[in-house]
Amino acid sequence: MQESVIYQDILQKGLQQGQERGKKQEALQLIMRLLTRRFAAIEPEIEQHIGTLPITQLEDLAEALLDFSSQSDLVNYLGNIFLPQPNQED
Repeated sequence: MQESVIYQDILQKGLQQGQERGKKQEALQLIMRLLTRRFAAIEPEIEQHIGTLPITQLEDLAEALLDFSSQSDLVNYLGNIFLPQPNQED
């Protein structure tokens, strides 16, 4: 059974999902450490918002936070991410 194509496909997908989760968790932990070091305490609501970001947005945030001078910069940045996108069906 372990040699079947279906088994190997399922195993490969599971490994890939695990790697993606691990990568996201590492990025999230690093970002939270950097933000905590820069601004001391971070509001729990802000932490929750950051935790919902996909890995690509976490990577963007990691770069952007180097330019933040206050927690309000972080809040504004997150606000821009969570703004609803205009409907492009016009």
